[in-house]
Amino acid sequence: MTISLKTQVPDIDTYLRLRVDSGLSGYGRDAAEIGLKNSLFCVMLYDGDEAIGMGRLIGDGGCFVQVTDIAVLPAYQGQGLGKRIMAALTAHIESAFPPSTYVSLIADVPANALYAQFGFEETAPVSLGMARRAGVKNPA
Repeated sequence: MTISLKTQVPDIDTYLRLRVDSGLSGYGRDAAEIGLKNSLFCVMLYDGDEAIGMGRLIGDGGCFVQVTDIAVLPAYQGQGLGKRIMAALTAHIESAFPPSTYVSLIADVPANALYAQFGFEETAPVSLGMARRAGVKNPA
């Protein structure tokens, strides 16, 4: 098995497939089309011609950047491939953005252990991550 890492934005079908097949939540095709066009930086992992993993950086590229879409297909998990993705994203973060850029992510457990290896720290209790979906009405 020769796994290659490429700097590349995934096509919509590959993106949607990798998210769901890796155990992440799914998104609508229309949302993925908008989001992928606005990526700051992306990497893809391939086993031959088959896309098996990905990672993206999103944000404004100056003040705020978020690490997102870290996904590796289950058959390839546990082989250090998530670490390869994070190493490539971290190298880009260090070379492309100002030192004051706030880089954040939302970590699912146990992936938080991976992110800690790249200098990410939990922000609680000083701050907490919060989220909502655009189509969900405010109950208040």
